[in-house]
Amino acid sequence: MIGSLSTGSLFANRFEIDRPAGSGGMGTVYRARDRQDGSMVALKLLHAGGSDLKEAARFQREAQILAELRHENIVSHVSHGLTADGQRYLAMEWLDGEDLGHRLARGPLLLRDCISLLRHVAQALAVAHARGVIHRDLKPTNLFLCDGQTERVKILDF
Repeated sequence: MIGSLSTGSLFANRFEIDRPAGSGGMGTVYRARDRQDGSMVALKLLHAGGSDLKEAARFQREAQILAELRHENIVSHVSHGLTADGQRYLAMEWLDGEDLGHRLARGPLLLRDCISLLRHVAQALAVAHARGVIHRDLKPTNLFLCDGQTERVKILDF
């Protein structure tokens, strides 16, 4: 299924594929347009080899956690599910900018930006912790700076 997603193809009768956006250990992410409201989304698909029950459960847990968490500094859930042919997916808001890892590769942040970043991440994590959710992989590549702004950081990959 993943190999067949090309520009313009329709996924789950809802998401029109714009382009591939990246791939990680668990899945492939596409930039897609949500036909329900016209917004751009990050459509994450579990790798075809992800039929492993443990990996599928982890993917489902991430989707469910995002569906329950609401905070301006946590990436927003749009939809998730399982297609008729067994493809698991998670649609999240599309973010423009870069992750903190890429930003730090260019040099250190100013002290005021570090404080801003830490304050916003801590507030988002407090919301998650209040719901019993602990982010087990907090690292620079899971902190996304929308438009490069530390106050607009979004936590990814719960």
